[in-house]
Amino acid sequence: MFKNKLVLASPLIALAIVFIFSLTLFPSVQPQPKNLPIAVVNEDEGVQLPDQPKMNMGETIVEKMQGKSGGNLPPVKWVNVKSKEAVQNGLDRQKYYAALVIPQDFSAKQASLRTPDPDSPEVEIYINQGMNTMAATAAGQILNGVVDNLNSTVREQLLDGFEKQSATLTPQQVSKLVTPITKSVTNVNEIGTHSANGNAPVSLFQPLWMASMASAAVIYLAVSKRTVTSRKEKLATKFMQMLIGAVVALVIGFGLTWIADGLIGFHIPDLSDTALFLSITSFSFFLMISAILSLIGLRGMPLFVLMLFFGAPLLAMAPEMMSSFYRDWFYSWLPMKFMVEGLRELFFFGKGLTWSSSVSTLVWIGLGSMIVILATSFKPHAAVEKTVEA
Repeated sequence: MFKNKLVLASPLIALAIVFIFSLTLFPSVQPQPKNLPIAVVNEDEGVQLPDQPKMNMGETIVEKMQGKSGGNLPPVKWVNVKSKEAVQNGLDRQKYYAALVIPQDFSAKQASLRTPDPDSPEVEIYINQGMNTMAATAAGQILNGVVDNLNSTVREQLLDGFEKQSATLTPQQVSKLVTPITKSVTNVNEIGTHSANGNAPVSLFQPLWMASMASAAVIYLAVSKRTVTSRKEKLATKFMQMLIGAVVALVIGFGLTWIADGLIGFHIPDLSDTALFLSITSFSFFLMISAILSLIGLRGMPLFVLMLFFGAPLLAMAPEMMSSFYRDWFYSWLPMKFMVEGLRELFFFGKGLTWSSSVSTLVWIGLGSMIVILATSFKPHAAVEKTVEA
């Protein structure tokens, strides 16, 4: 009878599985940026033309850019920054995905385009590659589009002015009309020559998570088979479980670093710092998984499998490119995001292994999980015997 019911329910079970795992695909389908922070530095000093008020094209450009960001969730959040030095600091601190810098002589050079000796104004674009490859690429495309639109507008204005004056253009003026405003694009916190390097922090997550999950399950099963007769023995067993997990975490951290650098070919600036960080991460994940297993047994494993499937596509995306549902209900509490953030700092931002927010969060996750594991040794003896017999 039970088997017949199970067979009858199999279509519903299959549909539920399809629905659950289809949810993991939604975040990566046509992600659109929302409030993507891009810095704007306007250093333009303006220019005073004869018989005209002082002109500052930098201010005009910034006003037009910010005026297009209407709606509740505009694609770009333009952030005004005072200087180039300040914006560089913000890029290094992962505050902006890109930056547009308008230099001091922008208005003066633009005014020269109407003269026989034109000089093209130039804007500077900085792309913060290491912050997030997908979002940085989108930010770069947005800024390149802004410059292209400026060129079209300025070109039309110049041609209209020359036509009204019936002016004869010099060869220099004609060449400058093709691209009135030039741009220099600089990648900061670069991911390297191979695009795969930009996804290295996310790529390393899956093997580390699977290894941590498997080792936690295996060690839990081995420890559960031990026959204990006193609370002191149970507590000693829990300490042994964590000690073995620490050794395994070191193997995972150093082994994965060696494989990623030596066999896969990821560029890892500091092997020792990366290996230690991955070891800390693996031990934190091991303790977290072991804590759940200690509370509810192997029934808790599907939770971590689902975290793998739901977490992997989200980790490759910037929070600003997620829907509010995934950003607030999934990404906000994923522990593995701290691994990816920490690896980005190590790989692309020149930071060594320090007590950063990523490291401190992983340590606190591990300490909290350790307390839970030790607390389960005080469960009633009957519950422990039942677990051992199972």
